[in-house]
Amino acid sequence: FLDTHGLDAASRQEGHESVRPHYDEEYLDNGQQRRVQHGFDAVQEIRIASRDMDKITAASKDLLQLLADNHPLSAPSPSYLVSQLEEVKMSLIGAATRNAKARAQEFVKDEDVKIGPIRSASQGAFYILPVGGEVGDENYGGTYDKSTVDKTARVVVTVVYGLSP
Repeated sequence: FLDTHGLDAASRQEGHESVRPHYDEEYLDNGQQRRVQHGFDAVQEIRIASRDMDKITAASKDLLQLLADNHPLSAPSPSYLVSQLEEVKMSLIGAATRNAKARAQEFVKDEDVKIGPIRSASQGAFYILPVGGEVGDENYGGTYDKSTVDKTARVVVTVVYGLSP
């Protein structure tokens, strides 16, 4: 299945295999039930890591047909991660810092003071959201959406400036 979807052995990480007895519940004539072994269950986790999202998406959709054909498989939905996450963070922090200075200058534009040097700066929560996604109170410390391909990244930056006459 994986080979036919172009997900070759180089993209796979295979976990430990295990085999255990498979039990079914049978009901007796007197209304009681008992567990009866019928064969075995074999389990192995296989992780796929690929930058080819079209192949991952196609395999994920086609897996539904295997399940519909009564193949005993389980598979979570794909997780879509951001590549170059640190570069994205740095870019956002730079933009947020520039924006903070512009906002500070707007606050004092009608006053007889100027924005001085940065006294302190800190990065707060970092959010990776689905496009159009909102930040709720439950996401105060940040969040990382892995369920969608297209994402929006946000960072909270606090900058404190000194003021000079």
